[in-house]
Amino acid sequence: MQKTKVIVGLGSCGIAAGAGKTYQKIEELITAEHLDVELARTSCVGMCYREPLVEIHDESGVYLYGEIDENRAVELVDKHINQHSPVKEYLVQTDLFATPDDSFVKDQVKITLRNCGMIDPEKIEEYEARGGYKAAGKIAAEKLTSADVIKTVLDSGMRGRGGGGFPTGLKWKFASGYQSDEKYIICNADEGDPGAFMDRSVLEGDPHSVLEGMIIGGFAIGASHGVIYCRAEYPLAIKRLNIALDQARAKGYLGDNACGIAGFCFDIHIKEGAGAFVCGEETALIASVEGRRGMPRKRPPFPAESGLWNKPTNINNVETFAGIPWIVLNGAEAFARYGTEKSKGTKVFALAGKVKRSGLVEVPMGMTIRDVIFKLGGGIKGDKKFKAVQMGGPSGGCIPEYLADTIVDYDSVTATGAIMGSGGMVVMDETTCMVDVAKFFLDFTRKESCGKCTFCRIGTKRMLEILERITQGEGKPSDIDELIDLAQQIKDNSLCGLGQTAPNPVLTTLRYFRDEYEAHINHKKCPAKVCKPLLTYTIISDKCTGCTVCARNCPTNAISGQRKAPHTINQDACIKCGMCFSKCKFDAIELS
Repeated sequence: MQKTKVIVGLGSCGIAAGAGKTYQKIEELITAEHLDVELARTSCVGMCYREPLVEIHDESGVYLYGEIDENRAVELVDKHINQHSPVKEYLVQTDLFATPDDSFVKDQVKITLRNCGMIDPEKIEEYEARGGYKAAGKIAAEKLTSADVIKTVLDSGMRGRGGGGFPTGLKWKFASGYQSDEKYIICNADEGDPGAFMDRSVLEGDPHSVLEGMIIGGFAIGASHGVIYCRAEYPLAIKRLNIALDQARAKGYLGDNACGIAGFCFDIHIKEGAGAFVCGEETALIASVEGRRGMPRKRPPFPAESGLWNKPTNINNVETFAGIPWIVLNGAEAFARYGTEKSKGTKVFALAGKVKRSGLVEVPMGMTIRDVIFKLGGGIKGDKKFKAVQMGGPSGGCIPEYLADTIVDYDSVTATGAIMGSGGMVVMDETTCMVDVAKFFLDFTRKESCGKCTFCRIGTKRMLEILERITQGEGKPSDIDELIDLAQQIKDNSLCGLGQTAPNPVLTTLRYFRDEYEAHINHKKCPAKVCKPLLTYTIISDKCTGCTVCARNCPTNAISGQRKAPHTINQDACIKCGMCFSKCKFDAIELS
């Protein structure tokens, strides 16, 4: 008879939703009731929208339950474990029959996320049981050379998943070609895009895959040391990485003759970053690791020739390294089967914003943006109209609904004016003001500018001032041309990728939603009814019953009128707080 196993998802998303308390409650019940049940933990399975998640394995099958708080945990233990009666109303997925949430996973192909939510990330044995460290072991067993490994990665078509999309194998080939007494390989885990959580989920859910990818990369370029540059705001990821590093050293996967590869000495340490967005740029990251202020420098020389401590250095991001062991173990052809001609394999996206199913998905390159949002993401919250999607974070751009059939690959997304980026996908609906969105992202990049370049430091500030003026109802017709001119100057004259791409959110919203800018400037109206200074609240006399609820809740006493008689709003005193609109039960307040 199979022993019942209960697994609780304890990634950051699950813990934030209360999974820690759920785990504790189930543990208490198992102890108090002397249940013959194994309690385990895992990380995020991608279904962030249904956290806390609890999975039960018993002799009848596998059951994944969603939104299990402490109270539901008690019910789940009582009904499913004690009474052997699954609780269908909380069920998210099972291998016994179809559920509505199946569409979230059925079109996914998990390579990077192959182990996330499937193993306890703090137990190396569970990683090994799923083929962990066999790819690195293959190098030793088959006596592969660095050239063999680089050729496999080249033939796979893997492009760096950090945003630029540069061929990974070619990058490794460059670094391997330089002779030096020391080389370094760095994992860029400085994930800073608003709405992005791909790297965090991988580090929390499958840290050994990143370590194994770095070991393979280190062997390929001839490095003896690796650095994981991870932002300090990811404490759980750092904790699990440190556990994984200790386990890997104890098992001989790191250190002298790492992974059984004769003469290959390799170790890894973690450098915690302070959360500066600019440190996602390679040369700024290197400066930070060296203890200097994170500021980009001119290239050439490129890091492959002169990087960390002026030694040849290769930098890839978390998703790239996590996919490398799968490629080496399964072969280049297996990876290249997925994707498009120029963009092979799969891509992880963090679905966020106005989408029904927020979470982490991994899809083959070539799927349309619309399918990602509507098939996997379930469509727009409240069944509102889909308006746009922001891709590539602050360095990316907004893609409108009519281009949603654009396929997910580097060249196609770039053609829209956005970029693939590291994989953030922020969905927007009809209630989103695109001028306000452009202002939000530009404010982010303006604050994150290192200040080294005049155009980035001052140009983004001047652009932000114009956008603030427009959203305050003080825009001028000449502002649009001035925004375009400033954007081009910043793109052409900034030193690094942050400055060169900072204007993208403004340029893409101007390209696809120029009418919204014109409405703000020419008509002093916000079509999405978001920008407060441009809103007008009026009372519809035919609908007003004179109940006085609006007047009693108005913080500035801007509403007047007799009881049981229509009221009016003094526009000079109105602060656009919307209290009257939210409190009126008779739809008598009109917002325009």
